[in-house]
Amino acid sequence: MKFSEYFAPTLREVPAEAETPSHQLLLRAGYIRKVGAGVYTYLPLAWRSLRKLEGLIRTEMERIACHEMRMPTLVPRELMEETDRWKLDVVYKLKDKKDAEWALGFTHEEVITDLARREFQSWRSLPCALYQVQTKFRDETRPRAGLIRAREFVMFDAYSFDIDEPAMRVAYAKQKDAYVRFYKRLGLQAVAVEADGGDIGDLENHEFMVLCETGEDTVLMCPESGYAANAESCPVILPDSPKPGGEGASSGQGAELKPLEMVSTPGARTIDEVSATLGTEPRYLVKSLVYVADGKPHLLLIRGDRTLNEIKAKRFLGATTFAQADEATVVKVTGAPVGFAGPIGGESVPVIVDGEVAQMTNFIVGANQEGAHYVHANVGRDFQATRIGDLRNAEDGDLDPAGSGGVLRTTRGIEVGHIFQLGTKYSKAMGVEVSNAEGVLTPVQMGCYGIGMTRTLASILEVNHDANGIVWPITAAPFEVLIVVASYQDEALKAAGQALHDDLEARGIDVMLDDRDERPGVKFKDADLIGYPIRVVIGKGYASGKLELKLRRDPASLREIDAATAAGEIAR
Repeated sequence: MKFSEYFAPTLREVPAEAETPSHQLLLRAGYIRKVGAGVYTYLPLAWRSLRKLEGLIRTEMERIACHEMRMPTLVPRELMEETDRWKLDVVYKLKDKKDAEWALGFTHEEVITDLARREFQSWRSLPCALYQVQTKFRDETRPRAGLIRAREFVMFDAYSFDIDEPAMRVAYAKQKDAYVRFYKRLGLQAVAVEADGGDIGDLENHEFMVLCETGEDTVLMCPESGYAANAESCPVILPDSPKPGGEGASSGQGAELKPLEMVSTPGARTIDEVSATLGTEPRYLVKSLVYVADGKPHLLLIRGDRTLNEIKAKRFLGATTFAQADEATVVKVTGAPVGFAGPIGGESVPVIVDGEVAQMTNFIVGANQEGAHYVHANVGRDFQATRIGDLRNAEDGDLDPAGSGGVLRTTRGIEVGHIFQLGTKYSKAMGVEVSNAEGVLTPVQMGCYGIGMTRTLASILEVNHDANGIVWPITAAPFEVLIVVASYQDEALKAAGQALHDDLEARGIDVMLDDRDERPGVKFKDADLIGYPIRVVIGKGYASGKLELKLRRDPASLREIDAATAAGEIAR
């Protein structure tokens, strides 16, 4: 391939819209161009790299007998209503000329399950595993970071079908191992962490996280045990507490209970303001948060310096809808403006107490009166907990849920893959049953497995770049080798460049020949920006039979090689 004939429009300046390294580099190096918020055109360089990723995952799927197919982008409303997912707010919806309603596929569980119920009749059809690489669409409220969180993206998704739970777990393990090999071949340290299944499924599932400072997810890990979890799902283990999520935690730790007292806190609404007014610390306060779960107000209590985990809380309550109450609802429930809510008095609503609060004594809460708070409040004496559970985000320093005695440490990560044991969630909803070996109809056990291909592409750049540009692992680079002819006016150098290019290409190596009539410095800057793993320079040393070779990953790797054997040495 000749650079003069290739479309790779590089930019010298960093686009103002790009904040993360991958977004900046993909734009500057001529890989993508923005069409709209969260929607991009993939230029030839990006498309070549995406094809490299697809090739790697295809190889891994062939190893585990998972077969490629292709499903439609358009999904009829009727299918998504069978699983109650038509109502999801991330779904793009449209109508055709006959007013039939469709969704643009954001995942394909309904389509693949519909196929299964039509085709699978007995246990002899199983196990079966199928996958596709497909464009997906999600109506993200805040697309960000280029390809990291986009509205249109390329995704690998696979689905497994098995006769029973043990077989499903075997299929899940095979996919998990395949993912590990895939990311390893890309040079990515993708950690499998426990995760929340969201709307896909609530059985065992794992996210694969690339750890980096620019990641949008918080990951909690214990060095002692190797435990890792997304903050969305990580349980909080309290000293001498019952299992997280259970009820009946003790409401005291042996401290003397002081008399409840109302104190004046004029104008102090926030935790910091109340703490300053009363001369105490946020950890001695309890936040009373009004949330509406399935249309019914609830009061949720967590320690003042903690953050409510809405995903945990929603799951703990078994709610379908869950959102923080508006100001009017807060006033109706508490009788006071926002900032003064508390569990003592006010309208009778369920009081859901975090396990950590249940262990506290003599804490501070809102008094359900403007400008007032209670001090020395206690669960059980001053108010009753309707339920006690794990409601807050786990934090750095919390105990290891694996029981090692160690503590959790916080880092950041980018989710590049997610695998789920679905069980019978979709097969029961859509009526996928087969006859087992005894002739008894049984619902099929399913799993689903996804990789954000474009997000993985961006994640590679987040952890593989320097001040000069991209540092591709050779397995994902659009071109493995760049040949730079120092002076394209020199016919001997020009011919040598073309000969080496042709030799490498014949050996199956993706090679680019920079044949532009530009200064070497310009070519070197573009080479570093685009990120070719190997750079070969044909210059002044050619007269004595030498070429210069440099590895992009190692600035100190510059050395001379013999021109006569260069192709063979590079190919090795």
